[in-house]
Amino acid sequence: MIDLTIDPKGLENAVALARQRKIVIPTFRQLRDPGYAPFTVVRKLAQVGLWDLDPLNLFRLRWHNEPKTHGGGFGGVNYLELPSSLTGVKARILGLVGKWFPTGAHKAGAAFGCLVPRLITGQFDPTRQKAVWPSTGNYCRGGAYDSALLGCASVAILPEGMSRERFEWLEKVAGEVIKTPGSESNVKEIFDKCWELRKSGQELMIFNQFEDFGNYLWHYHVTGPAMAELLEDVMDTQDEFRGLVCSTGSAGTLAAGDYLKEIFPLSKIGACEALQCPTLLANGFGEHRLEGIGDKHVPWIHNVKNTDLAIGVDDEGPVSAMRLFNCEVGQHYLASQGVDTEIIEQLPLIGISGIANLMSAIKFAKYYELSENDVVLTVFTDSMEMYGSRLEEYDRTRQPLRETDAAGIYHRWLLGQTSDHVEELSYRERKRIHNLKYYTWVEQQGKSHDELQAQWFQRDYWTSIRALVHKIDPLINDFNQRTGLADDL
Repeated sequence: MIDLTIDPKGLENAVALARQRKIVIPTFRQLRDPGYAPFTVVRKLAQVGLWDLDPLNLFRLRWHNEPKTHGGGFGGVNYLELPSSLTGVKARILGLVGKWFPTGAHKAGAAFGCLVPRLITGQFDPTRQKAVWPSTGNYCRGGAYDSALLGCASVAILPEGMSRERFEWLEKVAGEVIKTPGSESNVKEIFDKCWELRKSGQELMIFNQFEDFGNYLWHYHVTGPAMAELLEDVMDTQDEFRGLVCSTGSAGTLAAGDYLKEIFPLSKIGACEALQCPTLLANGFGEHRLEGIGDKHVPWIHNVKNTDLAIGVDDEGPVSAMRLFNCEVGQHYLASQGVDTEIIEQLPLIGISGIANLMSAIKFAKYYELSENDVVLTVFTDSMEMYGSRLEEYDRTRQPLRETDAAGIYHRWLLGQTSDHVEELSYRERKRIHNLKYYTWVEQQGKSHDELQAQWFQRDYWTSIRALVHKIDPLINDFNQRTGLADDL
């Protein structure tokens, strides 16, 4: 779980560095509710760019940032509701928008959740240890960003097949970038590199989002409440929230579904994966093009017992829709089909994995035959900011999009999306998926068989993790008091 044992020397060094760099760490409560953000921080943020390497941007690791690249304050939850003219279903599909986080993706928040418990206890000493961030994309960007704020050395690990923009950005921010073989689904190669680094004798700490419950904790206590707040704002009295659907990835975002089920007990959690790599659906493996979701394993932090559906999305759908949403021909075609210009202009807010989430939400709505009074949530993790080179690549290898191509994509992958490759999970199917953790985490990564069993059988396993925030927030406040900076706020 999350170890909160204090290392006095490491804590002393971390406090001294934070004091030197004028870093105040926000509590989970402050990230959850912008009303708790110090007024002084809000006022100072008016002069800070969203992606600036400024410690004040730690307070922007939330869903409530004003949608501005510079000087924004806090407001409502950033989201995009997509109409039936685009989705082909009656249900209301809403996606939280990750573009307005520092780095342009919500993974910066997950990285914060992994880093902070070890920083405020002194277990991670940023004056002598490197922070290692294994990832299939945005998480290592978030980790490198958080490390840069601290002024500590960082190592970003990601597959060599990821988009060019990711590597260009990392070269400017991360201390070191390591490219591992393969692409989105090659997670084991990332883990292998972590073991290699552990054995190298270097002083480092590995923040693995797939096993670190700080990731789960941040999404449960920040993303989950943001989703609940959004539902309260947008749902009419006759509306019903039916479920959260998003790609498995590191499984952190699925923790928000655990939170929502406590408020909406009849709601569902749908876990999406690439059909080309059907790990949840069929114990399968393969390569795919849905950048950043990572698979061929079940993350240690995935609460499988609380997951209701596994949904497979053909990677050709998101890749094709990415072209439809982001080229002039495609946008003109969408307008001709009755999609509002205001919606079309916002479609670049959705990156490749976000489009996969959208398509899985459409499948969810069709599977359950949802009506116009049903609401489905998903997440648009990042925007097209990191995928311009992918558009160029497909224009080069296929040919620029024509109107006939746009029509085919729209009617095949959006309006024509089906409910195939959707499996409603029985108790036995959930247990099958949970058991897959054994091969990755017990056999390969050193986790215990007893804890694997506890995740399934121990009633308070997951609730006890969630409760740790009530110990972490006081430790954050104590850390800030030690730096002497808290009074300045």
